[in-house]
Amino acid sequence: MELKLDPWGAVHVDDYTKLFDEFGISSFDQILPGLERPHPYMRRKIIFGHRNYDSVLRAMQQHKPFAVMSGFMPSGRAHFGHMMVMNEIIWHQQQGGDAFAAVANMEAHAVRGISWSKCRDLGINEYILSLIALGFEPKENSHIYFQSENYKMRNLAFELGISANFSEVSAIYGFSGETHLSHMQSVMCQSADILHPQLAEFGGPKPVVIPVGADQDPHIKLTRDLAYRTRKFLVEVRSDNNGDYVSLRGKAASPELMKDAEAMLKEAAYGKVKRYEEHIDVTDIQDRDGLASGSLLARIEERVIKLETGHGEFGFIPPASIYHRFMTGLTGGKMSSSKPESHIALTEEPKEAGKKIMKAITGGRQSLSEQKKLGGEPEKCSIYEFLVFHLSDDDKELLELDAECRSGRRMCGTCKKDVAERIQQFLTEHQRAREAAKERLPEFGIKA
Repeated sequence: MELKLDPWGAVHVDDYTKLFDEFGISSFDQILPGLERPHPYMRRKIIFGHRNYDSVLRAMQQHKPFAVMSGFMPSGRAHFGHMMVMNEIIWHQQQGGDAFAAVANMEAHAVRGISWSKCRDLGINEYILSLIALGFEPKENSHIYFQSENYKMRNLAFELGISANFSEVSAIYGFSGETHLSHMQSVMCQSADILHPQLAEFGGPKPVVIPVGADQDPHIKLTRDLAYRTRKFLVEVRSDNNGDYVSLRGKAASPELMKDAEAMLKEAAYGKVKRYEEHIDVTDIQDRDGLASGSLLARIEERVIKLETGHGEFGFIPPASIYHRFMTGLTGGKMSSSKPESHIALTEEPKEAGKKIMKAITGGRQSLSEQKKLGGEPEKCSIYEFLVFHLSDDDKELLELDAECRSGRRMCGTCKKDVAERIQQFLTEHQRAREAAKERLPEFGIKA
């Protein structure tokens, strides 16, 4: 059966490798060796894929500007699945990135029909307080905002709408003649959320990473396309009988911009420069090693972006993205805000959370004798996932628990009791931190 990713539907991915082949997502295994201190999600393969995260990694390594951006639709209570995104935003902020967190109240109002007042209440009391409690800091380059109140983003959404058409958006999202215009507009707002960290007001073009679940990939692909379309030049390596060369395809560039690009390339002395009507070629490249490694292309791209922004253009760099595994719901399937029985909310009463854990579906066998004989299947267990994703910092402990489960030496009841105790402790401490976060809302420009 063909896999379809739907940002507003319930998607459960059983085989994440299909996403590499069917959707062009790259394996995160390629990135991991370059990270000096990777987040546990990366190390434990919870983050399994990416698009163009190389650009963010290079910025980290070279101490250049980069940003992280993601958002939360206030349609229900924030749970441990949402906490994954919060932790990824915070980790990138700690690595030196500008940090942007959106409360997608325009999307919630348009798509879910949630009132503006309820959106605000849920946005603050479910999402923002937990984000701050987990470690999001009110630095000069950090931003928490409601979509409806961010007019820089909304103006950009209007501009991006010029580069998108109804047929394309309908094909991506399955819109029909019954889909109302505000739902469609919310798509442009999400693309603007993703791209607006690159506006001049926030330091201009830079690599930006979007941490999401795989179901959000349609938003990422559309936004990457829109970023390309707003550009005036496409910088690429081409080949002819004389070998590889660099070409600036400037079909959307004005004659003045073409002239300035030609002058810039000649001054940089990368090679022989020749301007045509819609493109500029650089041949007889001096730095052949740089051309082969891609570093020369990156240097030229950086100069071209600076040229475009100098002419009042956006110069957007297509956003990067990282994809994490979905948490399994306590009742099986995907953890979902709309199914309270499937998740544990970050505002859940700790003892009630413990009771939910004791009732959860595990990866155990049908009977005690089968468990002892065949062993459990931790890869199918929502209880073990809580340990891997959130409740254990010790990789060695997880390996030992995995082995005990598979061998049949560890019973599900033992695991449930252990995780119930840990989750009660975590929630008690987190909710205490949330109370303290209420006093800090003004530091983030948020009025309760």
